This record gives sequence, structure tokens and C-alpha cells, in this order.
Amino acid sequence: MNSQKKFIVSHAPFQHNGSSIEQRSYNIILATLPAILLGLFHYGAPALGVICLSISSAIFWELAMNRISKRPITIGDGNSAMVGIIFAMLLPATTPWWAVITGTFVAIVIGKEIFGGIGSNAFNPAALSVLILILSWKNLFDFDQALLNYNFDFVAVYPLGALKHFGVDAIDTFNILDLFLGRQIGGIGSTFGLGLILGGGYLILRGFIRWEIPLSFLLGISITALLFNISEPARFVGPGFHLFTGYTLIGAFFLATEDSSSPVNTLPMLLYGLGGGIMTVLIRNIGVYIDGVLYAILVMNMVSPLLDKIRPKAIGKVV
Repeated sequence: MNSQKKFIVSHAPFQHNGSSIEQRSYNIILATLPAILLGLFHYGAPALGVICLSISSAIFWELAMNRISKRPITIGDGNSAMVGIIFAMLLPATTPWWAVITGTFVAIVIGKEIFGGIGSNAFNPAALSVLILILSWKNLFDFDQALLNYNFDFVAVYPLGALKHFGVDAIDTFNILDLFLGRQIGGIGSTFGLGLILGGGYLILRGFIRWEIPLSFLLGISITALLFNISEPARFVGPGFHLFTGYTLIGAFFLATEDSSSPVNTLPMLLYGLGGGIMTVLIRNIGVYIDGVLYAILVMNMVSPLLDKIRPKAIGKVV
């Protein structure tokens, strides 16, 4: 009887940047800190509570799935903690405890583990979970109502909500620089443009994410918003406002770039990001939803396997 172990490989293409799951997860967590620290500064203890509960419950759900499925314990790789912290960044600081726990259950159990665990999920777990919460309990994501009792030294109105409900004239009070510096209400870690760009730039320089997706995503938003603005400036706002509001920057650097749900080849990545950016502005401008980032990213996650069929020509030829 031949007891030799078989060498099993997956299908091409093969690419490895030398980093481990642990390195990637903990570096992404590190990259989120600038945006999270500003969120803690604005919202205080409630935001800290949401973040801590999100991380701990995400770890718990992964541990429970490891036990139930009798697989090795994987919580040490930091992936569940990373999903938990990104999920928390998208939430209002006033999110109730039951919604946080429900959301991390959806993200880890449904968005990740049911698909087979890390590397097998078809959709970004955090984006999928937040979108399900929005569809189930829409009022939780009414940032104006949720953050009504906070005292801010800036305009305490959700920028995209003001644009959607009251038009271009309603956003004259918003300054682009203030938006870029996080002087706006929104998700705990999704409003500080400078912090998100610094975190995303760090991940690109370290090789944990590729530049193609963030750049093409932001380019798609900019071009589409500009075309709408040129065609009807009284109704549609320019690119700057769209780039620094809502989930745009966290989507570009932390959601759209998730390995399992995004393409691996250069041209597919560019098309993937561009399509997501275009769809984001279409939903914001002519759709019924206030922010289109999560919807756009999940649709492009679904299209990703088709895009990855566009592959570089193989070296050499079959004889």
C-alpha cells in the first residue's frame, strides 16, 4: 500500500506576498486606529463600548463555529477581530448591544464560516452584515436621529442624508476640508478622511492591499459625480463631497479590497473598483438609498469571479 502523501494545489493564478494571515489581520487593525481614535474622541464611551462588544462577539462566534465544526481554533489569526473592528467602524455610536451581537453573528457565521472560513467567503463579511442590519432595522442607521443628543462643534447633520432629502442647497454649510478632517457625523470610524487615507496608504505601502482597487474605486466615484454635476449642477453635487462623505473611503481601502471577495489580476481589479465607484454614485444620485457604497461593493463581490476570468496570457505555449 502506497502511504505517500499527495501534493494538492488550488487552481491558478498563484501569488503570495510573503505575509501571513496574522500579519495581514493585525496590520489592518493597526491601519484602522487613526479613524477609530477620532471616532472615540467625538462619541466617547458609547463608541468604545460598541467597538469592544463587536470585537469580542466576533471572536466568540468564530470560536463557537470552530468548536461546532470540530476544526482547529483559528481566533489567534486575528481575522475575526479584524472583521469585528471594521464592522464597528460602520455603526453609529448608539447602536444597541443586541444589534452589535446580531451583526457580528451575521458577519462571522453567515458571511464567513458558512462559506468555508477565511479565504472562501464570496462577500465582504462586514459589508454584508451592515447591509442586512440596514434592511432589517433601518432606523438604527438614521445618523441624525441616533446622534441627536451629542454636542458637536460642527454641523451635526448627516451630509448624505441632507443631500438626499433636501438637495444641493442644503449642503452649503458643509466645508470640504471639514469633511476631510472628520468634522461630520456618521459611522464611528468612517468619517475621518485623512485617517482612512493614511491607514489605506500604509496597507498599500506594506503590500497588504493592492493600489488598483482603491484608486479605481475613487476614480469611478469622481468621474461619475463630475458628469452628473456638469449635466445638472443644481441637482447633483461634485466629486469632492462624494469622496469625503458616507462610507466612501472606508469602502475604498477596507471593504472593497478584502482578498476573498475581490479579483486577483490587475485588469479585473481596475474594472472591479471602477464599477463599484460608478455604482455608488448612481445609487446616491438616482437610487432610493442614501449611501450606495455597501450595495455597490456587494454587487461587485458577486461579479468578481467573472472579472477574474480576464487573465494574463500564459508564458510559453502547450506543445
